[in-house]
Amino acid sequence: MIDPSKLTFFIAAALALLLVPGPAVLYITARSANQGRVAGLVSVFAIETANFIQAVAAALGLSALLLSSALAFDVVKYLGAAYLIYIGIRKLMVPDNGSGEEIKQESLSRIYWQGFVINLLNPKTALFFFAFLPQFVDPAKGNVIAQNLLLGAIFVGMAIVTDSIYALVASSLAEKLRGTQRFQTGGRYFAGLVYVGLGITTALTGTRK
Repeated sequence: MIDPSKLTFFIAAALALLLVPGPAVLYITARSANQGRVAGLVSVFAIETANFIQAVAAALGLSALLLSSALAFDVVKYLGAAYLIYIGIRKLMVPDNGSGEEIKQESLSRIYWQGFVINLLNPKTALFFFAFLPQFVDPAKGNVIAQNLLLGAIFVGMAIVTDSIYALVASSLAEKLRGTQRFQTGGRYFAGLVYVGLGITTALTGTRK
């Protein structure tokens, strides 16, 4: 059982972190603005599914294996970066139809898969859970793994709520402008540039040190 005071502090710290837009929020808002509310929410659940797996890996000590190897860290990092850049370039290279008709949208299953893979291949997420969760664990209060799992589940649950709010706001704002060729083109370029930018940022992330 986690100490109530530590749990309260954990929730406050997690909320503060989640309310500050980061790479995941940028990805979600770009997806929401480009393809709408449902696509944004699907991206939220994809990213948080990967987050939960990362939290479980950290609780079980599996993340330590990744973080202990500079080669493994870099391989995962560059795979994730390459995939983000690939998605962004594909988005940027979609030809304009010039007719004002809506460009064919990606399937929800593809959107989910992309979001899941992107976040699963982000070693910074593994590093975050590996470093953040143990700060609120007290071995004297019971099983350490169980406490880490509980904290990870709470964090992911909170992230679903905050990220969904970002997705709904972004899609609502985009909905007011949707329907014009200029907006469709601009939204597509915005999403593509966000993905490429996130990929480059991920690639430039330092080593595990």
